[in-house]
Amino acid sequence: MDHNIQDIFMGIQEKKSELKDLKSVCKQVLESSGEYQEVEEQLKTLREKRKVIVKKAYEQCSGEMIKIEDLKIDIESDQEMLNDIAMTKYTKGETIEIKDKYDNEYEPVFTVKFKKAN
Repeated sequence: MDHNIQDIFMGIQEKKSELKDLKSVCKQVLESSGEYQEVEEQLKTLREKRKVIVKKAYEQCSGEMIKIEDLKIDIESDQEMLNDIAMTKYTKGETIEIKDKYDNEYEPVFTVKFKKAN
């Protein structure tokens, strides 16, 4: 498999552009539909109503909400540390073994992403 990475990247960019154009066409068709506009307004009203209900519920369990936010931060921090340790072990050629409380084994999955420079 002798693929040129630049050619593959350009192909992906072209497909993303085509996808964006097609989605735009579909969005225009939807926005020209009166029925769609009516349902969108109903959704907006329901979302606002839901937001008020959720806010009232959260006010009743503010202690739990603080704990939830703290746990989210702890989990994110621990996940970052786990990723760093796994990457370090991987680059050193060491075996990475993780098991949960049910003895299920987990293996690392690495991904490569590209972002625009500058």
